[in-house]
Amino acid sequence: MDKGWWRCGTARSGTTGWRTCAGGSGTSRGRRSRVERDYSQEVARRKQEQELGSLEAAEDLSELSEGEKETVPKPDGAAAHLSADEQQPQQRTRLARINSEVRLVSDDEDEQSKDRNLYIVLVSQHPWARAWREHGARARLRHRRPGVKYVVELARALAATAGVHRVDLLTRQISCPDVDWTYGEPVEMLERLSSGDDDGDESGGGGAYIVRLPCGPRDQYIPKEELWPHIPEFVDRALSHVTNVARALGEQLQPPPSDAPATALAAPVWPYVIHGHYADAAEVAANLASALNVPMVMTGHSLGRNKLEQLLKLGRMHGPEIQGTYKIARRIEAEETGLDTAEMVVTSTKQEIEEQWGLYDGFDLMVERKLRVRQRRGVSSLGRYMPRMAVIPPGMDFSFVDTQDTADGDGADLQMLIDPVKAKKALPPIWSEILRFFTNPHKPMILALSRPDPKKNITTLLKAYGESRKLRELANLVTYTLS
Repeated sequence: MDKGWWRCGTARSGTTGWRTCAGGSGTSRGRRSRVERDYSQEVARRKQEQELGSLEAAEDLSELSEGEKETVPKPDGAAAHLSADEQQPQQRTRLARINSEVRLVSDDEDEQSKDRNLYIVLVSQHPWARAWREHGARARLRHRRPGVKYVVELARALAATAGVHRVDLLTRQISCPDVDWTYGEPVEMLERLSSGDDDGDESGGGGAYIVRLPCGPRDQYIPKEELWPHIPEFVDRALSHVTNVARALGEQLQPPPSDAPATALAAPVWPYVIHGHYADAAEVAANLASALNVPMVMTGHSLGRNKLEQLLKLGRMHGPEIQGTYKIARRIEAEETGLDTAEMVVTSTKQEIEEQWGLYDGFDLMVERKLRVRQRRGVSSLGRYMPRMAVIPPGMDFSFVDTQDTADGDGADLQMLIDPVKAKKALPPIWSEILRFFTNPHKPMILALSRPDPKKNITTLLKAYGESRKLRELANLVTYTLS
C-alpha cells in the first residue's frame, strides 16, 4: 500500500477540526501586518485600474452605431448557407488562419467529420509524460505536475475522435541515470482507444504519439522554473518536427493527382490546432502558431497571478524572494503572451475565468462578452481581440476499471464489511486503515484526494462536515493526501 496521510471524520467524534495556535513576537506580527496592508493596497489599485479599463471599453463597444447597424448584411436564401468568412470578408481585420475554424464539435457531428484527417499538436514541456499507465520512475516526484496524466489521456482521447488522424504530444527529452530510460525515447506511440471509426490502421502514421525533443541539458532534470532560457531551442526543434510531419502526412493523405507534373509536391497537412498546457508550453504554442499561421488553444491549469496572490496572502515570502524562487514575473509574461495569441482558452470552472483569468491584462470578462456579440453580428470590433473562454471540466477514464469488482452489487460489499470471512471476495487492504475510524461503515463515503497544499482547502471541507449534523448522519468523510 502506498504511504499516505489519513484523516477521517465520522459521527463518533461529532465534529472534526484543527487546533490553531497563536504565538510569535511583536516584530513578526508587525511584519505580517505590513505585508497584508501592502497586499491590500496593491489589490485595490489593480481592481481600480481594471474597472476603469472595463468602463472605457464598455463605452467604446456598448452599442452598435447607426452606420454599423446598416452595414450588417442580412443573408438571403442564396447566401444563407455561406459561412461568416464568405459572407463578410471585409469585416476581417486579422490575417486569415490556415484553419480558422476552431470550435467545439458535438457528438452529432462525428459522422460528418470522419474523413477530415486532422493533425493536432499538444505541447507540455514537463518531461514526465509516457504511455504507461503507472509511472515506474519515482525520481523528482515533487516536481511532477498532476496535469501530465491529463495531457497524456487527452492525446489518447483526441486520437480516438472521428476525423482526427494524428496527435503529437511534444515534450522535453531527458536521459538521466536516475530516471527510467523510456523518458529518453525520441518517439513513443500511445495505446489506441477503441472508437467506432477505428479502421485498424496502425502503420499509416495515425494515432497518438509522445515526441520528446532535446531542450537544454539532456542528461539532467531541470525544474520548470529554470526552463525559460531554453524555450527558443524547444520552439526551433518543435517547428522542425511539425513541418516534417505535415509534409509526410500531405504525401500520404493528399498525394498529387496522377496527371500532375513529376515535380509537383503534395500540400502539407498543417496542424488543425496547437494546444499549449501550462505557462511555458503556452509560450511555445504561441510561437509555433504564429510561425505556422495556425490556431492556438491554451489551458493554464495553474496561473501565475493567482499563485502570486496566494503567496502574498500567506505573508511568508516577500516579492523579491517569490520572484527568485518561482520566476513568477516570467511566468505571468508567458501567460499574457498565450492570451494574446490563443483563439480559445480551456478552463475547468467558471470561477477560473472570473477570479483567475480576470486578473490578467489580456482578458476582461465584460469586454470579451461584448466582442463575442459583435463578432456574431458581423460588426467591427474596433481592433480589439480576446480569446474565447470554454469551460470543459476534466473527465475520468474508466476504460481500465475491472467490471468484476462491481459485478456482485452493493450487497456483496456490505457482506464484506459485516463478515469478511464469509465474503466472496477479499477485503481490500486499504479498508483496514479506514474502518478503525468508523462507527458505521455502511454509510456512503465522501472521499477527497489531493496533495497536502493549502490551495486544496482541505480544512474548509473538514469544517463543513464537522459543523453539519445532517451530513455526518448521512455519510462518512475520508481525506487521503499523498505525503
